Amino acid sequence: MLDSTESPEPDQRRDKPNFLTQTRFDEFDLPTEILDGLSDTGFTFCTPIQAQVLPVSLTGRDVAGQAQTGTGKTAAFLVTIFAKLLALPQKKAELPSALIVAPTRELALQIYEEAQDLGRHTGLTFAQVLGGVDYRKQADVLRKGADIIICTPGRIIDYFKQGIFKTTGIKVVVVDEADRLLDLGFSKDMRYILRKLPHYEKRQSMLFSATLSYRVLELTYEYMNLPEFIAVAPEEVTVEGIEQSLFHVGSDMKLSLLLGLLQREEWSRILIFVNTKAGVTWLTRKLNGNALPAEGITGDLPQRKRFRLMEWFKNGRIKILVATDVASRGIHVEDISHVINYDLPQDAENYIHRIGRTARAGKTGRALLLACEKYVVHLEPLEEMLGYKIPTIWPEDDWFVKDISQRVPGRLKGRGRRPLRPPGRRPSQPHGHRPSQPHGRRPEQSAPAPGKTRAGSHPGSLFGFAPESKPASESEMQTTPDGPKKKKQRRRRPKKRPTPAGNAPDKTKDQSSP
Repeated sequence: MLDSTESPEPDQRRDKPNFLTQTRFDEFDLPTEILDGLSDTGFTFCTPIQAQVLPVSLTGRDVAGQAQTGTGKTAAFLVTIFAKLLALPQKKAELPSALIVAPTRELALQIYEEAQDLGRHTGLTFAQVLGGVDYRKQADVLRKGADIIICTPGRIIDYFKQGIFKTTGIKVVVVDEADRLLDLGFSKDMRYILRKLPHYEKRQSMLFSATLSYRVLELTYEYMNLPEFIAVAPEEVTVEGIEQSLFHVGSDMKLSLLLGLLQREEWSRILIFVNTKAGVTWLTRKLNGNALPAEGITGDLPQRKRFRLMEWFKNGRIKILVATDVASRGIHVEDISHVINYDLPQDAENYIHRIGRTARAGKTGRALLLACEKYVVHLEPLEEMLGYKIPTIWPEDDWFVKDISQRVPGRLKGRGRRPLRPPGRRPSQPHGHRPSQPHGRRPEQSAPAPGKTRAGSHPGSLFGFAPESKPASESEMQTTPDGPKKKKQRRRRPKKRPTPAGNAPDKTKDQSSP
């Protein structure tokens, strides 16, 4: 038990007294290898979802948990998997024993990194199977064998159909963010994977979701063995520690208000959500043009670049990240001070995951919403889901900052812009340098010669100057949409030259001869 006079240690993630429970991990019958990994990572006390899931999952029963991101559910199912696999007898090395399915690559990468940290002393091997990463390398890893496979649905199905991924040895399966999987259209893929696994009576299944909707419950009824339903007050866990503020603003003044808020707020790291990919590109360019270094991340960005940007955002190299909902789940950064909804989410549930990027691990954060006339229609269902009205703040006139990106010449790229050329004279050139001429014109053609016209002005000229010629008569002209056109003339054969009289043959003589 934690003594009330004892000061909390920072590595035990107890920044808030009510974030962690009084249940310790060493109270469970866990192997020493798992406890050492938890201790090295800084986990000593359980979060509410961990304290409720572990007593059930460690007995081998199926679990369907309702919990938001940032509540510690990843550690809950990883500890269960580690304990299950360490208790198994000798198995075939090439057959995996556990499968974890995540909706997005970012979330799968986060689970993979946390599994490596918590399982560093277990001797278990891990493999991540994601789209957008080298296909052959991942296939070689699967052929070599790994104990735990962390994947997204599309790529793992591809390997299964080719016989590279085998499911006969799966003892534990975890479906993380099940509601997001269904929202992204992976319903058929998820059912295909679950049907190819051993029967639910021969394996342990765990499912976690932010909301246990009817679609999610249907999966539990069909592919799980009477799971234990565990819910941790979703609205309390998500909103606790997050100060929400709503701003009503017109679309034409939206960027101006955002720039003013970035000047007024005391922030360390900001995540801005936009609904469209084009909006991410546009807003990122605008922020860079206003001396606010920012990067954008969307779903069609190459996977290596997405991972690189996420890594820069985690280590503080990037302070402002603009993203679509692809980043609403899978970002585990504990120092995000502000989440700004530049566009209100069209799906109310996505709002929960957006603002869940801040106030993680018991810290506090701010969530700002900019409601314009285009997306304000989504505000009512959002507040109905929360069960209360979001506090509204009416900005003053001095809160709006003028956008200067339009007046910044040069090409905007990355964090800066191309150095500007001073106005006035062109830079001096070395002796003998020929100044550049307009495209398509040679130096000697700078002025047309007398009696000639420029290229293109004469109907028959294509290059250079057209030769001087007499204007065509009206009968030789045709009317076209582009103006009069000279009638095409037929090419005639040259006439034979007349033969001189002295050389003409004597036809009468030829005829009279025998």
